[in-house]
Amino acid sequence: MGEHEFEAAFREWQQSRWRAVSAPHGTAALLHTHWLTTEPAEFTGAPGRWHAESANVVGALPNGAAVRLAPGEELDLDGVRLRAFERDGALALRVIDPDAPSRTSLVGIEAYPPSWERVVTGRFTPAGDGATLDVTSVDGHESNDRLGGAIELEIDGVPVALTVTRDDHGLSAVFADATSGGESYRFRFLRVPEPAADGTVAVDFNRAYLPPCAFSDEYVCPLPPLGNRWPVALRAGERLATRHPLPEVDAHVDAEADAA
Repeated sequence: MGEHEFEAAFREWQQSRWRAVSAPHGTAALLHTHWLTTEPAEFTGAPGRWHAESANVVGALPNGAAVRLAPGEELDLDGVRLRAFERDGALALRVIDPDAPSRTSLVGIEAYPPSWERVVTGRFTPAGDGATLDVTSVDGHESNDRLGGAIELEIDGVPVALTVTRDDHGLSAVFADATSGGESYRFRFLRVPEPAADGTVAVDFNRAYLPPCAFSDEYVCPLPPLGNRWPVALRAGERLATRHPLPEVDAHVDAEADAA
């Protein structure tokens, strides 16, 4: 792939990311995650009454209709999208609203310029059968993911190991680096291709992307494991979600309010 094709492929990836994040019911539109019990209750933004029952999210709608959603299933209702969500057996109802401030304030996704130097070849060592990784989420929840293995590689001459997990879609990682929490979001996600037979794998850090919780506080993203928190500055991939600036406050009005 030539330089022009490389940059064109990156721009296409950027555009697809923006569409997925900014769509009316996209990533940034998550307004609420309501954790359910077996007791029916009303929840902000979700018409009707909802509860958990037999691994499903069950709702009684205002029109009298009954709804049963398995995890991942959705229902469009009164302009919002309701999605059933499950984590370690706990069920939640997610409210995805095109008018969510997390979406309407979003302007774009800042990213580092693409670079061939950020496609790094490493060597993959698979984990043993049944191996798991302890994972802590942003809300403090602790769980176990299926451990895929580790990739030994170098970034700007610094040896690092990238711990990867495996799911139905393949290998992926959560990592932080010296830019995290400053010039980039506090951590990022990355999909990793399947290694070759000899264990070599090309890790394209240009495709590092912001986790959903960079766009809405209602997500429960996993944090990087300790081994994936690196001292090296990895300037590649997505950096930050950019938003409309906050309205300027009129100091004169503030002074009058304080006097009152």
